[in-house]
Amino acid sequence: MTAAEPAALTGEQPSLARFARPALGLALPVGLAILWEIAVRMGFSDGRLVPPPSRIWATLVELAAAGELQRHVGVTVARVAAGFAFGVAAGTILGAITGYSALTRRLLDPTLQALRSIPSIAWVPLFILWLGIFESSKITLIAVGVFFPVYLGVMGAVVSVDRKIVEVGRVFRLSGAQMVRRILLPAVLPAYVIALRSGLGLGWMFVVAAELLGASEGLGYLLVDGQQLGKPAQIVAAIVVFAVIGKTTDWILSAAAAPFLRWEDRYGAKS
Repeated sequence: MTAAEPAALTGEQPSLARFARPALGLALPVGLAILWEIAVRMGFSDGRLVPPPSRIWATLVELAAAGELQRHVGVTVARVAAGFAFGVAAGTILGAITGYSALTRRLLDPTLQALRSIPSIAWVPLFILWLGIFESSKITLIAVGVFFPVYLGVMGAVVSVDRKIVEVGRVFRLSGAQMVRRILLPAVLPAYVIALRSGLGLGWMFVVAAELLGASEGLGYLLVDGQQLGKPAQIVAAIVVFAVIGKTTDWILSAAAAPFLRWEDRYGAKS
């Protein structure tokens, strides 16, 4: 073996691992789908209430050919994007303020914690009464869902910053901006990314509640339409699309944050 061969092998292993990890994650859902398809084809079930993957795929193809799937997906993604932006902005600002100021935390946090326990569906009648049945109420509901995990993540991360690290920054006479950039921001960033991912997940959950009432477009509307018309394949197809888009957006967020977290030396970073 030449000296170049080990380097070539080590170069191949990361590339293989890069494809093996997503394939491993797909093993369970794909395996279950194949088993269910086999069970229906062999007559163990008629597949009426729980359609087989082939019927779900045919429904997706039919919706895409008619242009309905693209339209509903586009509307839902736009709603989640807008609600996520507003929820992240509000959660980040209030979380940083309450985490930094003990007085503000004692003043605001009890009320926000009480509001956090309110179910998402309970906000719907109030937002419809205040903002109508159009986009404003739906985006506001999604923003509420995104706000709380981001707020809690930021506040908790700021409160949990090690006092010794801050003291080191003061010993080196760092300015306020330098303290934030070199001490506080790196300490808060890992928890902040987790909070963003949690908020994004709740944003996809809240958009369903928003679209179940008073919506004529969106994946939530496809769910209601499938229920009213007795189309279980359409319902499951909409759920599958929700899962795929939700996982894709979570991966995009994680990939965008990864370059800022390369300094971490933590257990499981390479697993």
